[in-house]
Order: sequence, then structure tokens, then C-alpha cells
Amino acid sequence: MSDRRQPVTARPASSDLSAFDWRRVAYLVLASRLIDEIEETRLVPERKVLYQFSARGHDVPQVLLGSLLTHPKDGVGAYYRSRPLLLTLGLSLEDAFASPMGKSGGFSDGRDIGVVCNLPGRDGPTVLPMAGDVGSQFTPAAGWAQALRYRRDVLGEAAYDGALAVAHSGEGAVATNGFWSALTMATTLRLPLLFYVEDNGYGISVPSHLQTPGGNIVENLRSFKHLRLFDGDGTDPAGAASLLQEAVGVVRAGEGPALLRLTVPRLSGHSGQDNQAYKPPERLEAERAADPLPKLRAFLVPDHLSPDAWDALEAEVRRDVEAALEAALARPDPDPAAVTRYVFAETKPDGTLDVQQAGGLAPEGVAFPEGTDRPDPEPSRTNMITAIRRTLEHELRVNPRLLIFGEDVGPKGGVHTATMGLQEAFGEARVFDTSLSEEGIVGRAVGMALAGLMPVAEIQFRKYADPATEQLNNCGTIRWRTANRFAAPIVVRMPGGFAKVGDPWHSVTDEVRFVHAVGWQVAFPSNAEDAVGLLRAAMRSHNPTIFFEHRLLLDHPSARRPYPGDDYVLPFGRARLVRSGAALTVVTWGAMVDRCERAARAAGVDAEILDLRTLRPWDRDAVLASVRKTKRCLVVHEDALTAGFGAEIAATLVREAFFDLDAPIERLAVPDIPIPYNLGLLAATVPGVDQIAEKMHDLVTF
Repeated sequence: MSDRRQPVTARPASSDLSAFDWRRVAYLVLASRLIDEIEETRLVPERKVLYQFSARGHDVPQVLLGSLLTHPKDGVGAYYRSRPLLLTLGLSLEDAFASPMGKSGGFSDGRDIGVVCNLPGRDGPTVLPMAGDVGSQFTPAAGWAQALRYRRDVLGEAAYDGALAVAHSGEGAVATNGFWSALTMATTLRLPLLFYVEDNGYGISVPSHLQTPGGNIVENLRSFKHLRLFDGDGTDPAGAASLLQEAVGVVRAGEGPALLRLTVPRLSGHSGQDNQAYKPPERLEAERAADPLPKLRAFLVPDHLSPDAWDALEAEVRRDVEAALEAALARPDPDPAAVTRYVFAETKPDGTLDVQQAGGLAPEGVAFPEGTDRPDPEPSRTNMITAIRRTLEHELRVNPRLLIFGEDVGPKGGVHTATMGLQEAFGEARVFDTSLSEEGIVGRAVGMALAGLMPVAEIQFRKYADPATEQLNNCGTIRWRTANRFAAPIVVRMPGGFAKVGDPWHSVTDEVRFVHAVGWQVAFPSNAEDAVGLLRAAMRSHNPTIFFEHRLLLDHPSARRPYPGDDYVLPFGRARLVRSGAALTVVTWGAMVDRCERAARAAGVDAEILDLRTLRPWDRDAVLASVRKTKRCLVVHEDALTAGFGAEIAATLVREAFFDLDAPIERLAVPDIPIPYNLGLLAATVPGVDQIAEKMHDLVTF
């Protein structure tokens, strides 16, 4: 019996090369090659294209792969050298020219580098929004693959049967966190995911043996269970077509993930600015000799095309490409007045949602139950963690597309018990544990959202989100980067802040980092009622949301409130008036709300206290109205002082209410140090009641 973990390197006996439309393959390869040539020789020197990546040498196997991606629910995570694949999947020749020139329309309306593509699936596969980060395509592709199986098996949608996801990369990306995280997901869950690795021997100038030991990722993965391996020569049209056909077939048949490595020559520099001086002359000559285009011609002529037919095809391609170039050059530049649009979901003049083409629930017309911002409180009070759990449970019940996942959220019920009992109630397909990779948790969520699900991901502690920074940043900018073609509404639940003790790892808040990140809503409730309303709003939103859960407040008496009902939805950007007053405005959020209340009583100050509840958006109008009444303002928060969100509030007040102030705006926050562990040091670091009371007194007596 053969070892299925040994890589397939020869042409499979079952391959059917007649399944390919070889004339179309040749047309697309010639078109891609001519676009690259025109960019390199004309558009880059004329500075009409400022950032250019050629696919010369990679083009033949990419077109062959694209020819096999015929399922309308297939999804592709691609990279900057994927244009031949994109052309095969439906990218127009005109858009292929216009986007690198930064022209209007196309896949980003001039907002992103021209090779960072996307393609909403209409009658064919979806190309997930690409990013400029190497390796960032892997975990969203894995999320798409898991969503395919969920929609088929759990939601019962037969249209997803046989669909697959592809993660397309160069060999340099196999060294990244995203690759290994996606590989772990794919093999442990046996996802329908094909890893297609084009190995041209160099990551810019770094040879492949420094990316993976021995320079061949296939050889290093032989011990991986549940992974079919394929390895071959991408310049051999027949051999590459056969290997691609078998690899795609294995994944489509539900046999689990596969990885295919094809060697190809990089016939241009890494980018238009790279002269390849680091390559020895003999290497350059060997690469030119390995050019797959002459091999494709030799394979097709005369058996599939006559010499005259090939010449006619070349002439047809030149006419089409030149016409597309002229049309692209004639396009106007993007409208500068629109450059700030689509950071968040927008409404049309008639009040309806300006729906993105793909991603999230809105494009498929999914509607949520009617909610209300008027609570229907129960008689007894509950703590915040129970309120969060009940909200998650209800949304799981009413929204079959909602999934909850993260480390330890399954049988354990979460390290903070927020998901206790939910897996037992709703099953492992909807509430599940993940591997220990925050990159994987968030990237998976992005892919699932792009596939039409509502993922709710848990990061155990705020500091643990740092490895996922790349995916978080990319998720927030998807709508803007694609000019509203795509969006990935997800919820990332993120506990943090001090509790009974502090420390530099579990007690970080650093919420301003996510306020600064483009495209993210940020919620930071101070009590159980607000946590219910904001979490439900986040899970029904068209935008991605960071939902902070302060560790101290999860079971703190000050945060307990009656459960406000299963219909309670609290709009973002609406501050809560905690206490009315005339002498001083105090703006705060999170665990500092209770401390500010106690400080006002201790100081005997007639302070008006506003709990912002959300920081993106934040309630500017409420803060300005209060400060114009009291003439004084103190901002108290747990994040570090320098460039904390209090600085944004202060800057706004100086600009909008300067002549209303009778005293300087004051900020009270953590010094610019990590949160310490020792209780005495913790008390000296985080603003306490006495310290806040003293600052209040100083301000009102200024």
C-alpha cells in the first residue's frame, strides 16, 4: 500500500488534459505576458505605473489552476504575483491595466497597490481581498474553507457542496506565521483547502533554503497527517496541468487539504525596482531557458493549434490588450473628494444601507430581529460575565450564521467562563476551540465573514492580540481598500485590564490602539446592561468591532445590573450620563467609571460624569454639551497617558469649546509604564479614588 504522505511528482495516470481549454489557456498566458511587458517597458518608465510586480514565468501554472476553479463558491487567497490567476477568474484586461495605474474603478478605485487585487464572486469564484503583507492570505483562506463546510453541513446549503479554497503564495511565505497557522487549521479540521506554492527560488533576494530547510517545503511536510502532497515542475504544461488536476480533485472530493509546490522561474525582478544583481549570471541564463511560454507553445503547436492559429492568437491578444490599455489610460483619476468614504458602512440618501458586494450578511439579504434601545429589566441583578454569556446564547439561537470560537471556549467555557455551556447547547460546529494562534483566530474570522457568516472570536487577554495585529489591521481596512466591494464584519471579544492583581501581560488595556486602527468600532462597557446592548449591537453590525471586557468588572458589584432583555440593542456612539452636575465634567469609561463616582462623593464635588461606553465612535456632542455647561473637564482612563484616548478628547475640546473653559483640561491615566504585579505598585499606577478626588478638587478650585 502506498504512503499517501509521499508527494506525487509524476503525471497521474487518471489525468485528462482534454479537460482544459488550451486555446483559452494560451490566450490568457499571452495576455498576462504582454501586460507585464507593456508595464515594464512603457508604463513604469513613463511613471504611469509606480509599483509593478511581474508574473512572467509564473503565468502558465496559474492559468491552469484558474481553469480548474469553476465552482461558484470557490474562494482564493492570493498574493501580489497572482495576476494571471485573476485574469483566468474574470479580471478584465482593462482593470488589470487601470488598477496599477491608480485609475478610477477597478478593484480599489485607486486606493491600493495595483497588484493587491480582489474579485467578488458573482458567477464564479471569489478572490478574497488581498493585502500587502506576505503570508496574510493563508488564514482567511482557511476561514473561507471552514465556512464552506459550515454552510454545506450545518446550514444545509447544497450550493456549497464540492467547493474549495485556495491559498496561493510564493515559497518565501512558507516561513510566515500565517502559513503554519493555516496549515494547522487545515490538517486538524481536514478542511477543503489547497495550498498552492510557486517556488521561484528567491524571496526577493533571499534564496529558498533560508526560507525552509533544504529549500523544499514539500519534503519538510511528509510527516504531516491529513495532508496530500504534490511536487512538480511548473514550466511543464502537461505535467503541471496533471498535478493541478489531481490536487484540486483530491480537495473537491473531500479528502482533506493538499499542498502543491511547483517550481517556476522568476523572469523579472521581485518588483519593477529590482535589477536581480544578486543572481549569478548562470542562474539568470537557466531561468531564461526554463521560460514556460515557449514550452507551452511547443506543447500546443501543432497538436492543439496550427502555427498559423498560434500566430493569429498572438495578434488577437495584442489587439485586445492594446485596446484595454487605451481604455484604461482614458479612465479619469479617482475623485479626491471621495477618498474618506467607506471606512465604515454607509447609508444612501434614501436611508438604506449602501451594501457591499461581498462579505458579511447584508449582501445576502439576511435581516436581524427588531431590537430596542429601551431595556426591559429583570427583577434581579446579574454580573457582567453572565450577561455576556446570555447575550451570546440568544444571538446563537436567533442567528444560525453566528459562530463563537477561540482558545478554551469549548468544554472549558472560556478562561473567564463567558462561553460556559454554549458548546453543549449548540454543538462543536458553532462553538469551538481553536489552535493556539491569534493570527489564526482573527484571520479565520475574516475568511468566515467574507463567506457570509458572523464570527465572534475570543482573544483571552488584550495583550495576546499582538500576534494578530496584521490580520486586525487588514480586516478594518477591507471596506475602504476595496471601495465597498468587500467588508468583513466580525466581533473580537477581548478581556483586559487589572483584576485582583495586575501584570504586564494580562492587565493591558491599550484600547487607543484599536481606536487608531482604521475601520474598527470599539466598545468598552462598564456594566452588565451596557455590555448586553453593545455586544448585541456588535453582533448585528455591518462593521468589525473590538469588544473590550474589563477583567475587574466581570464579577464586580459595581458592574451588576438587571439583564435588560433579549431585544436590547444599544447604539454605538451614545454616552451614558452617570451623574448630573454643574461644577465639573468627568469623561471616563470601563473600570474607571465606578472609581470616578466614588471619587466625586468623597471629594464633595458636584461633578457630571459621562461614561463614553464606545470610543469609536465616541459621543462628542454629549461631551461638548456637558463641558460648555460646567466649564471644566477631567478625563480619566486606564490606558497610558501619552497619546491615550484622553488626548483625543482634550484636543477636540480645545478646538470646539476653548472659549467655554474656565480651567485647563486635565487628564488622569496610567504613567507610561506596563501594569505592575505587586499590589502596592498597582495602586500607585492605576488611577485610584483618592487620586481622582484630589484632581477633581484641584480643578474646581482652579
